[in-house]
Amino acid sequence: FASYYGDHMVLQKAPAGAVVWGYGELGTTVTVALAGDGGTIVVKKTAQVKGLSGTWTTVLDPMDQGGPYVLTARQGSENVTLRDIYFGDVWLCSGQSNMAMTVLQIANASQELAAAARYRYVRVFAAAPARSDVELEDLERVDLPWSIPTAENLGHGNFTYFSALCWLLGRLLYETLRYPVGLVEAAWGGTPIEAWSSWRALRMCGLPEDAGSLGLSSSTPLSQRLSGPQTPSVLWNAMVHPLLNMTLRGAAWYQGKTPPFPPPAPRYPAGLSLSPLSSGPGEANAFLNTDRYNCTFPALIADWRWAFHTGSAAQTEPLLPFGFVQLSTYRRQSPDDSFARLRWHQTADVGVVPNARMPGTFMAVAMDLGDERSPYGSIHPRDKQSVAQRLLLGARAVAYGEKDLVFQGPYPTHAVLEVSRGLLNVTYSQELLCHRKDTTAFEVCCSSPPWPCRWLPAPMVAVGSRRVTLALAACGALVRALRYAWAEWPCDYKSCALYNSQGLPAAPFL
Repeated sequence: FASYYGDHMVLQKAPAGAVVWGYGELGTTVTVALAGDGGTIVVKKTAQVKGLSGTWTTVLDPMDQGGPYVLTARQGSENVTLRDIYFGDVWLCSGQSNMAMTVLQIANASQELAAAARYRYVRVFAAAPARSDVELEDLERVDLPWSIPTAENLGHGNFTYFSALCWLLGRLLYETLRYPVGLVEAAWGGTPIEAWSSWRALRMCGLPEDAGSLGLSSSTPLSQRLSGPQTPSVLWNAMVHPLLNMTLRGAAWYQGKTPPFPPPAPRYPAGLSLSPLSSGPGEANAFLNTDRYNCTFPALIADWRWAFHTGSAAQTEPLLPFGFVQLSTYRRQSPDDSFARLRWHQTADVGVVPNARMPGTFMAVAMDLGDERSPYGSIHPRDKQSVAQRLLLGARAVAYGEKDLVFQGPYPTHAVLEVSRGLLNVTYSQELLCHRKDTTAFEVCCSSPPWPCRWLPAPMVAVGSRRVTLALAACGALVRALRYAWAEWPCDYKSCALYNSQGLPAAPFL
């Protein structure tokens, strides 16, 4: 079998059929059989071994949730048997170091690790970090083969395996769905979105496929190598492309963070510059191709969907549900607005998802989860439970179609200027809870074109059930633009200005 099949795995349940593939002797026939507990064969398929690499592929008949099953591949007198197989929903978790943080590193780690044994039907698998200049058919290495969760494999080490956020999301999905969940991790800290994008996606955004390496050599000390390869497509080639035959139910993407030490000076191709901070797409892209992220991120999502649908013989749905975490915080008093711009670009400059450019997506806002005391640096907040809860709401609404479920915070629908009173009334889509009225959360642009915006605070003078009234004393009638929470560190922990009654923060906007 290919590298990501094994004992204890979860395969995608009906209505999709799970794709199974592996290797054999060229020209021979492989018989694949799925048997129930008593040895009764429930599915039998044959496949020809072909191609230069000598591979075979088959699609199992759609199977209802449950197990255990035994899966056997036979060629002549030889056979390989995989045991303790279940059918459920399979989710891919990808991204950077905040996805790679293990349960050992998060808040309430000992409690979470002790509870792991209760979730034996949430199965975990982790691909090893790898890069390649060409698209690979199979993974080069596996860090964690399919496993039943234990305190050891969920708390293996720092930024290794298994992903805390992926685990927490999977555990919450299992508690909601009450059937098996398979979790596949493919993450590498400190890597820009370009490294996870295929040449097709890069071309969609006018980026060169041969932008050269912004990465680090293998001789670089480990502490610095954690900031990961930056070369276009190398992680797509080695860590995503090999998984395309897998039938998936959904994907979760976490914007990465960098460890708190300076990386060595990278080599830049002509015309490309990067600030000294190097980190994950999210943070890496807060400094590299920032204002192309409103293209590169939707392009990655669309391209992954097409590739997984095609690679799985149309078993993975074309609009694969895709959840992601909006950029968190880094430096408290930073005057830089690159984090704020990137949060906006993560929504394709719309502010909320799903939207016309990003259908079938859902987002966890994380700008109010800052963690200055995190031993892994403030860029690695430890409250992954809140992130997972917010992602779960989006998954339930978008991926599983739960109606009337509130899964995102309040968002403005329109604004009306009262010139004579120097006020701006902003109407929101939901009931508002004001956590902080004294904060300078809102700002207005008061300069006339063509000059750059002069942003001034617009204090909140009143907060109604769905309306915020802002004072514009310094602006008068010349209000060109309005923005909210437009800062690298917009607020203290769970204390941004506006939330809804479910505790979900209002998203930043421009």
